[in-house]
Amino acid sequence: MSSLKTIDRLPFESLLALGSGYVLDFTNQSFAVFINESVGRNIYADSYAKYGDSKGKRLLALLELEADSLVGKVLNELLDIWSLQNPQPSVEQNTILKKCRTIVSRLLGKPQTVEVTQDDFLRHEFKDISIAKVPIDPSLIPILEARFSEARVCIESQAPLAAIFMCGSILEGLLLGIASSNPKEFNQATGSPKDKAGGVKAFHEWSLSQFIEVSCEIGFLKLDVKKFSHVLRDFRNYIHPYQQMTSRFSPDKHTAAICMQVLRAAIANLSGARVP
Repeated sequence: MSSLKTIDRLPFESLLALGSGYVLDFTNQSFAVFINESVGRNIYADSYAKYGDSKGKRLLALLELEADSLVGKVLNELLDIWSLQNPQPSVEQNTILKKCRTIVSRLLGKPQTVEVTQDDFLRHEFKDISIAKVPIDPSLIPILEARFSEARVCIESQAPLAAIFMCGSILEGLLLGIASSNPKEFNQATGSPKDKAGGVKAFHEWSLSQFIEVSCEIGFLKLDVKKFSHVLRDFRNYIHPYQQMTSRFSPDKHTAAICMQVLRAAIANLSGARVP
């Protein structure tokens, strides 16, 4: 059971409308996928129906029943998604967001640090990045380089959705390549996904979320890059037209630019900028 008190939930309820029945723009299906990929839980299990059957009510039950570390991880990723869906928050929203981040840090058992904002992240210049410098199978590099060039063309041609899908596929290809080149580190990581027998799953069975988490755990991705990579992952999942329709997801050039910046940051990390 988490240590999240009623007073702790108030800023999250204000920002994310927890308890309203809805959770951001998630559909029932996309919310189930999000929770499963984030923390490996089935949000539609009977144990989460104590307050009702809606997404928001089930989330409230999860926040009450699960351990602090799991609750902190779910709330942190929801805040990341909210931040990118609201690129120009009001002063009041920024104040609430900071309160939420402070509570998340406590739940995760982390010391208070200066939060990397979306604007800070977008302003950072990743100079001289090169997919060729990433230590992966050389035969994969020209394929990823071609996709990277195509993603830039999509942005310039006002095709943001195509750019987002391309960025997501490149990120997944890079992380799978890194894992394949470093199997011992990835297989021995705490966050490596397990099968029913308790063994580590083969890399082709890992989700992008799991690659992101483990890549950060063992030092290939920095914390801020991990954070924004999860948002790119969520946007990439709108490759399914029905899911995009029901979630009313309508990306623009700004959204695509964020995703391209995430990809640039990941390439910079993977080519040598390891976590200290």
